[in-house]
Amino acid sequence: MSTNGAVRPSSGRRVFAATGVSNAAGTVTFNFVPPFTAAPVVTHATQTAVADLTECRITTLSAAAVTFSVRRSPAVTLLGIAILQVPQAAPGVTVHCTAVEAGPI
Repeated sequence: MSTNGAVRPSSGRRVFAATGVSNAAGTVTFNFVPPFTAAPVVTHATQTAVADLTECRITTLSAAAVTFSVRRSPAVTLLGIAILQVPQAAPGVTVHCTAVEAGPI
């Protein structure tokens, strides 16, 4: 489930903002409708209730869409020291995506 929005600020650059939730494989895709003329500049933030270390990376980016891969590294405490385990797919993580048309400032 995603929420989408597109605004055009006074500078004339197109801005896309949306929120999505990662699937069982830990991925979430945002489709830009209509597509940008070239690959946009993309930023993101994650939102999760789990305290594990969570990482979110862009795996594919084009003028038409961006796909993120979300992984989580559960921590284990051993002799009072927190040790991170091998990263695994993180389903159910909310990803906030913002894409801005590329160009000079």
